[in-house]
Amino acid sequence: MNFTIRAMEKADWPEVGELIYVSINYWYHTHGSGPKFNNGPESTQLFCKIYEDIDPGCCLLAVNESSGSIAASCFYHPRETHVSIGIMNVHPNYFGHGAGKLLMNEIIRVADEQGKPLRLVSSAMNLDSFTLYNRCGFVPRQVFQDMYVEIPEGGLSVEPPSLASRVRSASPDDVDAIADLEKELVGIRRPDDYAYFIENQDGWWSGSVIEDAKGNLDGFLFSVANSASNLIGPGVARTEEDTAALLHAQLQQHAGRSPVFLVPSDCCDLIGTLYSWGARNCEIHFSQTRGEWSPPTGVVLPTFMPETG
Repeated sequence: MNFTIRAMEKADWPEVGELIYVSINYWYHTHGSGPKFNNGPESTQLFCKIYEDIDPGCCLLAVNESSGSIAASCFYHPRETHVSIGIMNVHPNYFGHGAGKLLMNEIIRVADEQGKPLRLVSSAMNLDSFTLYNRCGFVPRQVFQDMYVEIPEGGLSVEPPSLASRVRSASPDDVDAIADLEKELVGIRRPDDYAYFIENQDGWWSGSVIEDAKGNLDGFLFSVANSASNLIGPGVARTEEDTAALLHAQLQQHAGRSPVFLVPSDCCDLIGTLYSWGARNCEIHFSQTRGEWSPPTGVVLPTFMPETG
């Protein structure tokens, strides 16, 4: 098959939303799991809106030259320090025809022209996508457990962590400190993402920060609650204790829901605390990079909205 690569336009949102809905639900259905999206393909246009709000024009489509149908889509995010790969989807009708590889090659070209590394988070269970990224030069760097907690309507009824009193809501004045902390602990910087979350024009986002005894920022954590996405992250903190306090605060924002969050598998004390709160595992993900990478010196909680490993 022959494909044309072009940027997504607003008129493409319904078809891209349907592509995301169909491809992800199809993959999980054929691998023994239930659907990830239950509210129709209109709901998954959320990805188009949020990604386009933050990075206009940064979604590429592979279009079948014969039929004009969209075979694959991939969002990407140019940042100060790197380029991240967002959600990528190939329609089941086009599996194995090279549409995804064409999109990856184009985004690699963009990153190489800017002289920046590429970063992504990918499922360890999806060997097709793992192979695609691996062949393109991505290297797995860190393992994350996807966990979720069923939050009662009245909120999470567990003892607050020891540092809970140091957590407060994020404000616009925190954006630079948040971006600087992520640069210090992870080596990446993306202040525009955090300004967007805190502005929260659509009412979907929540954010918390934790301070030390002197009022300096020790961590932050954001989450999104929408009919198509209930995710906690992105976030970064200096310690597992800081992370537990931030997670407790954000879980309380999801009463009556079952939000998913990614936790580094080597954070044994944190994971033990989460098990005591009723957390369960649902998947495994890898953070991967193509190009320069330095091990984080804090606890990283990545997400898929927008995605950064």
